[in-house]
Amino acid sequence: MVIRLREVVVGGEATTESELRALADQAGGWARATEAQLRAADARLGKLNADPASPLAEMAEEIRRVDALGEELGEARSLLAGLEERARELRTAYLKHHADSAPRLS
Repeated sequence: MVIRLREVVVGGEATTESELRALADQAGGWARATEAQLRAADARLGKLNADPASPLAEMAEEIRRVDALGEELGEARSLLAGLEERARELRTAYLKHHADSAPRLS
């Protein structure tokens, strides 16, 4: 799914409105799941930080997880925004095409 998202958003690959909707649904789920994982990792990090006996290696691992999830969430949000832009472009092109090909009233 992520590869196709990148192809459509970054690469400008041809797509349909229905595929854009499906990709947006999938990307939205990805973003929500990543947000939940990030919140959980952040909470674990907070608990580790509050306990002076917490092993430094565990804290470092959790910090890396939080960083990675933050980057992943940023990509998901960026791709979602790109999908919204592509959907607007497709709708505009569709409307323009039909407006240009409609018979003129005299």
